[in-house]
Amino acid sequence: MSRGGEAGAPGDGLGTGPGYPAPAGEGRGELREKGSRFLAVVAPAAGEAEAEAVLARLRAEHPDATHHCFAWRLGPDARERASDAGEPSGTAGAPILQVLRGHGLSDAVAVVVRWFGGTKLGKGGLARAYAAAAREAVEATPRVRRVPRVTLAVDLPYERVGAVKRLVHPPEVELADERYGERARLELAVREDRAAEVEAALADLGVGWVERPG
Repeated sequence: MSRGGEAGAPGDGLGTGPGYPAPAGEGRGELREKGSRFLAVVAPAAGEAEAEAVLARLRAEHPDATHHCFAWRLGPDARERASDAGEPSGTAGAPILQVLRGHGLSDAVAVVVRWFGGTKLGKGGLARAYAAAAREAVEATPRVRRVPRVTLAVDLPYERVGAVKRLVHPPEVELADERYGERARLELAVREDRAAEVEAALADLGVGWVERPG
């Protein structure tokens, strides 16, 4: 399954159409509270490996920091993970994650790097600081509305190729691949919310065999 999207400005919710908002680039925010410094970074992450890479990069960039707390939400089903990274339970990862949830972001990782300033903030103060830093970074993050896509593969005689290609209307329906041998094989990348409609149109054209690879 692939995903496409329409770009927007930082802080733009991109409306309420199909799909979900995701980072189109990196956003940063920073605050200081009673001597502690909080640097928040929100970045795109298509999967756990990319999210882990962002976290590893920030750990390497700021090895002198006291904590590297994070949360991520991934995919159309918004799989979630959060870590307090040594802070008291529930004071860092959960507030960061709640900011991502509140903005509906997925395919996103948020890392908040903290340098302890010598004065304890208490659990409530910590949670508010981590959330505020994450919120600043989210609001500075450019976004794209990402719509999941499915691939429809059809095997058909040559005389049907033109009719099937007339169903192609980017960006909703795109021709992803075409191969020709004794018969033609076309692969259409279709927005998930249009897949049933396109499958019905293919059936109306007499294309009786439709596969969803992968």
